[in-house]
Amino acid sequence: MISTDDKNFQLIEFLETLGFSSFPVNGYKVINKYTEVEKEIDSLYRGVVLRNISHKGIIELKGSDALDLIHRITTNSVRDLPKEGVKNTIFTSEKGRIIGLTTLLNFENYQLLVCDRVDKPKVMSWIKKYVINDHVEVNDANAKYNLLELSGPQAESFATLVCGNTVNEMQPDSFRIIHTENILFFLIKLRGERNINKFWFLADLENSKRLITFIMMNKSIFNFSMAGEESYNIYRIEQGLPIAPNELNDEYNPHEADLINYVDFDKGCFIGQEVIARLQNYDKVQRRLVGLTFSDPIETNNGRILLEDNGTEVGTVTSFTISRKLKSPIGLAYIRNSHLKPNTQLSLKLPEDKVVKAEVHLLPFVK
Repeated sequence: MISTDDKNFQLIEFLETLGFSSFPVNGYKVINKYTEVEKEIDSLYRGVVLRNISHKGIIELKGSDALDLIHRITTNSVRDLPKEGVKNTIFTSEKGRIIGLTTLLNFENYQLLVCDRVDKPKVMSWIKKYVINDHVEVNDANAKYNLLELSGPQAESFATLVCGNTVNEMQPDSFRIIHTENILFFLIKLRGERNINKFWFLADLENSKRLITFIMMNKSIFNFSMAGEESYNIYRIEQGLPIAPNELNDEYNPHEADLINYVDFDKGCFIGQEVIARLQNYDKVQRRLVGLTFSDPIETNNGRILLEDNGTEVGTVTSFTISRKLKSPIGLAYIRNSHLKPNTQLSLKLPEDKVVKAEVHLLPFVK
């Protein structure tokens, strides 16, 4: 059932009035594409795109002990995160497995955690589990905010067009409040893939609608597109970006998912710390997230897709698509260390005895 109180639902309704079509996914709605997929991908790689990412989970934390609690139970050091600071941190289980990858924003009097929507209930329950005598309140914030993302090599210049010189004054992993053209929002500057900064716009519904309208009317000479989920999914697989529940779930740990940069081994204890440190210190990581190219497209969604070498299971495919850049079927998979070497040949175990050949490929597919 789709919640009509969710600000993403209401923003999607606005986008539908502009002529874009949506479809439901796991209790929320998304726009699959705004123009041609090839045009959107071209803007992702060579221009600038605006995405509605309000379908992400947004959690609000209140209370004087919130930062200290998150510091104690997640992988990264956040206790001293400054006001208007941003940091990625991972909630892991006692076994060191991934519960949720989150982005923490410190508003001083409260904090926001942004995560994949499917992880939001798990992350909220996990935080509440460890609130004992702490002064911490945990709230679902998707009814308050919309979240938009501006990315691509022209994103910084485009953000300057919208927000002024504040963009150049900001350091990555920080945010500021912006009031321009009668639009009020928080501008969040993040380190993106391919060493290119990207930006989030956090606002209420009315200001988000004004911001979208303003951006679409001021595209100027930029290679600009609105980007839907179809083009972004192709792009994220080409870039080797994991998402929940495909690559990020409680079967895998931060080492395997190549998220170890979000683990601070010097900060002291956190939930799962002993297991993650043991894997690091004794070189016990047994599989990694890698890319695959396929001999044929994969068209099944029937459960786990296993990878084999001469009948022996060596890994699991987690995402797949057709790369517009490589003009080839590609995917992401967790594979045993013994089979990680590029060009290693594997086979997919598919229904009805269909055989698809796979070849290991370094990530990202496209640089």
